[in-house]
Amino acid sequence: MKAFMDENFLLETDIAQELYHRHAAPQPIIDYHCHLDPAMVADDYRFQSITELWLGGDHYKWRAMRTNGVHERLITGDASDWEKFEAWAATMPYCLRNPLYHWTHLELKTAFGINKRLSPQTAREIYDACNDRLQHDPAFTARGLMRHYNVEMVCTTDDPVDDLRHHRAVRESGFEIKMLPAWRPDKAMGVENPKAFGEYVKRLGEAADVDIRTFADFTDALQRRHDFFHAEGCRLSDHGIEEFYAEPYTDSEISVIFNNAFNGAELTKQEIRKFKSAMLYFFAVQDAETDWVQQYHYGPLRNNCTRLFQQLGPDIGCDSIGDARTAQAMARFLDQLDYEGHLARTILYNINPADNAMLATMIGNFQDGSVAGKIQWGSGWWFMDQKDGMERQLNTLSQLGLLSRFVGMLTDSRSFLSYPRHEYFRRTLCNLLGNDIEQGLLPFSGYEEQRVRQMVEDICYNNAKAYFSF
Repeated sequence: MKAFMDENFLLETDIAQELYHRHAAPQPIIDYHCHLDPAMVADDYRFQSITELWLGGDHYKWRAMRTNGVHERLITGDASDWEKFEAWAATMPYCLRNPLYHWTHLELKTAFGINKRLSPQTAREIYDACNDRLQHDPAFTARGLMRHYNVEMVCTTDDPVDDLRHHRAVRESGFEIKMLPAWRPDKAMGVENPKAFGEYVKRLGEAADVDIRTFADFTDALQRRHDFFHAEGCRLSDHGIEEFYAEPYTDSEISVIFNNAFNGAELTKQEIRKFKSAMLYFFAVQDAETDWVQQYHYGPLRNNCTRLFQQLGPDIGCDSIGDARTAQAMARFLDQLDYEGHLARTILYNINPADNAMLATMIGNFQDGSVAGKIQWGSGWWFMDQKDGMERQLNTLSQLGLLSRFVGMLTDSRSFLSYPRHEYFRRTLCNLLGNDIEQGLLPFSGYEEQRVRQMVEDICYNNAKAYFSF
């Protein structure tokens, strides 16, 4: 029986261990999609407790605690930091076989050097030890944790109305780790809620210094903000959508739909789909013209629990996997851009594993030889960024595409302790390759031996470095 989470955790063969320790682990981290708070990096924020750092916005943990019968007061309510941590520690033994069990103990081990398992029996000792480091060790700040995990670059997620002052402050401070913004214009598509859309349009006009009265004014304001983001170093966009939209429309139709939504009128489902189709196309052309990478995270059903949404708002652990059929719309969308010469480097992320083979084959349709792996299938996302989801994604991509050209892992997280997810991915990748070699499915001698080692380094770091042109 192997020890739990020793140095060869997840690595089942000698070859897997060599690939990970010598070729994967030393690579810096390029975290090209995350939700870190830029202000915390700018201020080099020091967390008050492990509870704030660990539970402050982690809806994965919140879901598990609710499922374990923990009262909301001990999750997002007014309970003390110790009470919340104690409730999480009591939940931990019930998380066996849930990825949270691995992630939690990887974070304790890699950040704090704690090898004890979290439980009600160890909760106080671990709580006090973590808090002592957070409060007294000068390296345990937002920037310090990024250095600790050998981070080279992060890309945050930023609305077009954001002023990006924290990014500018980080850049001007001389901080050696790059933090770049990423354009996330989802609210500019949100005509299904006319009241919120109208309020957003006004904020956008103020940010762009444009008096928005028409759809032309609206797109002018977005273009000004896109130009501003580009000047501030942004080279990526990201779009969080329930599905792809590729409805036929005319410019006059979109102008009317914009006017109606801006003035508070309820739209039909078809009008909403037409407007979203027009905006997706507009944003994609923007990205192509500035040579950005565009990312599409699609498929979740969000804010399903009305009770908790009314109490706490969005992003509190009440989203799930959706089942919208989107292949045809996705193909039409990408095909139009490709045919017109407007298809930028593109990464597609699915949340439903039923879409794995579809996406792995979809990306092959629009490669054009200009960039290796120009159209990417992104890493296992959200409910799939654990061992099983990663293995499925890696295996399907291997069978239907070129794994060697994959740009690898990201955290997609709000936490400064989420970087071990890169380690988790790297170990999983090396284990898959090691098992294939052990079984005689891959050669490991001569040129191919070096090729496998290079492949690991490329997927963990080099491919992303080249693909994003950082």
